[in-house]
Amino acid sequence: MANSSIDQLNKEKTSIARLSIVSNLSLVILKLIVGFMIGSVSVISEAIHSGIDLIAAVIAYFSVRNSSKPPDREHAFGHGKLENISGTIEALLIFVAAGLIIYEAYEKILHGVVLEDVSLGIAVMLISAIVNLYVSQRLMKTAKRTESIALEADAWHLRTDVLTSLGIFAGLVAIKLTGITILDPIFAILVALFILKAAVELLIKSVKDLMDVKLPEAEEKEICQIIEDHSKQYVGFHELRTRKSGSDRFIDLHLVVSRELTIEQAHGLADHIEEDLKKRFPRASVIIHMEPCENGDECGKCKAQDCSKYQYREEE
Repeated sequence: MANSSIDQLNKEKTSIARLSIVSNLSLVILKLIVGFMIGSVSVISEAIHSGIDLIAAVIAYFSVRNSSKPPDREHAFGHGKLENISGTIEALLIFVAAGLIIYEAYEKILHGVVLEDVSLGIAVMLISAIVNLYVSQRLMKTAKRTESIALEADAWHLRTDVLTSLGIFAGLVAIKLTGITILDPIFAILVALFILKAAVELLIKSVKDLMDVKLPEAEEKEICQIIEDHSKQYVGFHELRTRKSGSDRFIDLHLVVSRELTIEQAHGLADHIEEDLKKRFPRASVIIHMEPCENGDECGKCKAQDCSKYQYREEE
């Protein structure tokens, strides 16, 4: 991928992250005003939820801006893990938000619930669901295209906000119809439990890359297939290792070639395999360690065609 294309994707990432900040800030203010006006702990809990989403959006914005910086002397492997750190922090913030919601709801259950007219709450929850659905779809689309875990985490935050907003919306409608105000803190607790589940899933996903877990099985199979497309030009390969850092992938392997190849020819072969891998994984960093075949020219099991006479040429 050309540098201009990568720069364009980075600009797109920061732009959509900025949109998330603006929408979350607006919804936090709106929910807090309405929540305190009508005395609804479920609406206030949604304001807290959106507040966490706002913090997550700010973290995502700064992480996508900085994670796309090229490697430097202090960070030779790039800054991709900033996105994983961002996702981990966001997950921990969701745990805190869920705890606050459960505490406030429990207090309401103990001391009673007094609600004003819930019509404003119903309206703001519906508005919240529509806005977050729109922003989350744009975030997820950009996250998938740019492989940004920070934006994906932000998108999942907003998707859970859509569902919880609809849940509170349904609860407030039920309260308006039945007058049973205890439903308000009960729905707030259900919201907390729902976002706890999302926090656990996000935390696991973020920490996996921080621990340098190998790429998914499907991606490793693709990598092997790309390498095997050149099987007539080498003896074998082994020690394949992969990992991911933000949207950057790292691939290294040992490639066994004929002893008859010159350094220039072996280097050309390695370059060609690297180019093919980067066509499929544009942000990949590929290292290929070349090894001479130990069996010499008399081995009848060599995979390479006429390996002792092989002259590597770049394909046009």
